[in-house]
Amino acid sequence: MAQTVVLRVGMSCEGCVGAVKRVLGKMEGVESYDVDIKEQKVTVKGNVTPDAVLQTVSKTGKKTSFWDAEPATNQSTAPADATA
Repeated sequence: MAQTVVLRVGMSCEGCVGAVKRVLGKMEGVESYDVDIKEQKVTVKGNVTPDAVLQTVSKTGKKTSFWDAEPATNQSTAPADATA
């Protein structure tokens, strides 16, 4: 069953983001993920368990914890000034 796991990850540079993306890309069951360095937030969707995602991201050496439960009403989360 697909679910969404949201983590708070201490990332300070693009290298940190790359490390998180690398481990998530190898993780079984991950359908998609979003890494937001400004918010220190990682959102993972797929057939995964929250604990497995937390353990996998923790392997990067970054401080990792579950995002505090918030209502899922993200109205203005579109990145207006995204740089690719």
